Amino acid sequence: MVHVKKGKVYLVGAGPGDIGLMTIKGLKCLQKADVVVYDFHINPQILNQVKQEAEFIYAGKRGGHHAMTQDQINDALIRKARQGKIVCRLKGGDPFVFGRGGEEAEVLSEEGIPFEIISGVSSVIAVPACAGIPLTHRKYASSFAVITGNEAATKAGSSIYWSGLAKSYDTLVFLMGTKNVSTISRNLIEGGKPPDTPVALIRWGTRPDQETVAGPLESISRLVRESKLKAPAVMVVGDVVRLRASLAWYEKKPLFGHRILITREYSSDYEPLEELGAEIFEFPTIRIVPPKSYKELDGAIKRIESYSWLVFTSANGVRYFMNRFLRNGRDVRDLKGIRLCAVGTKTAEAIANYGMKVELVPDEFNAEGLSEAFLRLSGSTSGTLKGVRFLLPRAEEARELFPARIRAMGGEIETPAAYRTVKPQRHGKMLKRFLFEGRISVATFTSGATFTNFLDIVGRDALPLLEEIAIAAIGPVTKKTIEKSGLKVHILPKEATVSAMVDEIIKWATGKKTGSRVQGPNRDPMDDRHDTRD
Repeated sequence: MVHVKKGKVYLVGAGPGDIGLMTIKGLKCLQKADVVVYDFHINPQILNQVKQEAEFIYAGKRGGHHAMTQDQINDALIRKARQGKIVCRLKGGDPFVFGRGGEEAEVLSEEGIPFEIISGVSSVIAVPACAGIPLTHRKYASSFAVITGNEAATKAGSSIYWSGLAKSYDTLVFLMGTKNVSTISRNLIEGGKPPDTPVALIRWGTRPDQETVAGPLESISRLVRESKLKAPAVMVVGDVVRLRASLAWYEKKPLFGHRILITREYSSDYEPLEELGAEIFEFPTIRIVPPKSYKELDGAIKRIESYSWLVFTSANGVRYFMNRFLRNGRDVRDLKGIRLCAVGTKTAEAIANYGMKVELVPDEFNAEGLSEAFLRLSGSTSGTLKGVRFLLPRAEEARELFPARIRAMGGEIETPAAYRTVKPQRHGKMLKRFLFEGRISVATFTSGATFTNFLDIVGRDALPLLEEIAIAAIGPVTKKTIEKSGLKVHILPKEATVSAMVDEIIKWATGKKTGSRVQGPNRDPMDDRHDTRD
């Protein structure tokens, strides 16, 4: 008997836009999906969580243009599920709040396709909250209603009971109603809503593009027209809108309005940017993978006792070396007597996670300063490192400044590849659109490779777009690579670490940067390896 793998469809709510508001359950589903069918309003960063081999199907609608009809979407869900695949139908907000999730679930049920609903945080509550507007409040509102904003314009005769809405609910929330603000306002006033009732329209709520227009019901249509506010926007009607004056919190964050491009995988070093209100646009242009061969590294591990120093220049080096070290049947106790050096505090933390003590974390992240530190610690009276043996597990094709310096001073050093970096297979269409629309304020590069790969993926025609935003480089060598393309680097930390670069971005964005920090002389850190310092 042949076993046929049975597929399943998950209708998943992606939340209102902020990636942090997607549920853990939804994220887990996304990560195991074989096929992802997604809409236009999805935060593109959410799609970074999908495994690379998954199939992407765009089913969105923008400006009234449908990439797929609803019947075509239904057919795709059924077809892919019958192929035995796990299908994630990713929808903005919540699937069952004006998201046609109920219609899609009905079709799946009729076709005998297993399905599951994973609720999402709806823009109904999240967007007003980010604008400082609670839907209920003991002093102002004890009820609210959610209404489609499209119905009034699309039906010959409205089925909405406008008089009942106007008189029965304290707070009204209209979705997808930006184009129909005039009709909605008129119907509410005619239904008995006071003309001076406060109203707010919030565009791109929970995102750095968030924009709010507020005013009385009788003139909100004019205010929206004058501000040129466009969809998507959530419309809130009721006295709770008055609370925005004191409760608006998101738009007051120091980095609100900033969307920062990072060209390496996200790490906790970037969290301060998000905590201060910025959104991270993650677009890794390098991917860390095992080396083509472990022959040299395995050989070094076999003779590990012969080395005086074990040197790590990144957390990646620590992780990949220790994984291979343990797989070779070794134990951390086999490193007894070998002195450990970590370039950077994050590297030192990675070593400490294995229960090992770091003896040297140099103040200067450059070949000259590091070699001089070894000379002092070796107790050499001859001014050389003769007889001192170093093991430096690192990325393939790394720079030779430090190894050459050690050899010039009489030391012996081996540099086996512990990992390598490759350029991921990505499409830069969405990122290029964000750059074109001015929705990126800072682009960060943590090595020359992240920049050159960025241009390979997005295209060199993106260079003029980069001229319009601030560029941050982790160190002078990366800065030099960027400047060869005719671009200006605006943000440059004194120390070649992601944490230091993030600090400088915060100073720049809050108007606290200094010319000496950005333009001043810098030491020559080892920042142009193809790995990026963690």
